[in-house]
Amino acid sequence: MAHCHHHPAHYDRAFAVGIALNLLLVVGESAAGFLLGSLALLADAGHNLSDVLALGLAWSATLLARRKPTSTRTYGLRRVTILSSCVSAILLLVAMGAIAWEAIDRFADPSPVASGPVMLVAGIGAVINTATALLFSRGHQHDLNIRGAFLHMLADAGISAGVVIGSLILLLTGWLWIDALLSLSIVIIVLVGTWPLLRDSANLAMDAVPRHIDIGAVRTALLARHGVDEIHDLHVWAMSTTDTALTVHLIMPDPPQTDRFLEQTTQALREHFGIHHATIQIERTRCGHDRCEP
Repeated sequence: MAHCHHHPAHYDRAFAVGIALNLLLVVGESAAGFLLGSLALLADAGHNLSDVLALGLAWSATLLARRKPTSTRTYGLRRVTILSSCVSAILLLVAMGAIAWEAIDRFADPSPVASGPVMLVAGIGAVINTATALLFSRGHQHDLNIRGAFLHMLADAGISAGVVIGSLILLLTGWLWIDALLSLSIVIIVLVGTWPLLRDSANLAMDAVPRHIDIGAVRTALLARHGVDEIHDLHVWAMSTTDTALTVHLIMPDPPQTDRFLEQTTQALREHFGIHHATIQIERTRCGHDRCEP
């Protein structure tokens, strides 16, 4: 048998900076909301507080995932990153639902606000949320847990930018409904981006093959290895949002006498498919019972 381990990149500094910046933003928006009597700013402060919690959840998951395996948790706590991405997606959907509900209510009963000060505070929020999102931009395509944090911050940046645009249009035209229209537009865009996060994290939680891996290509590559007649019980699943595992039985009538075959095979799986934890069992004869899987 053979196996190989992989150590994902760390984002501790990004999480620390993101949480600190957004806590400052929550305090600033809350104070401005009370002083200006702006319900919109108070609501956005509450939303940003939920994002601080989401960042804290994602960071906690990455820290827990680094813990060493124990005798009772032989894989460690890596899977908590998958659960974190699921919760993050759900929190984002709930937040978007609340914003959509408020926007629809504003269509029915629009109310004037102090556009200038609101636009200034929202502009600061857009800058902070964009800067925070950029901290996670490098890893959001390869790590669902990081993608959850990235989408939360990107959604907030879009909402704050929408408030700036809406306040400017309101200041120039007096159209009270423009804020609600822009809010609903942003909600739709965020929902489109959040659905893949929820779908992928839910699939990984149920041990589905990660989307970036073609299981058929993995099977073909293993069958193409010299000396392999058949394979069975091929399983590929996510141990975390960054680690993929594989187990397989290879039928080799004339098995290799050294570990070189196993080393080359695990290296090929790592380089071509991003599978960093492979366990391979070599057998001389075909599987002789009904429990063997393809």
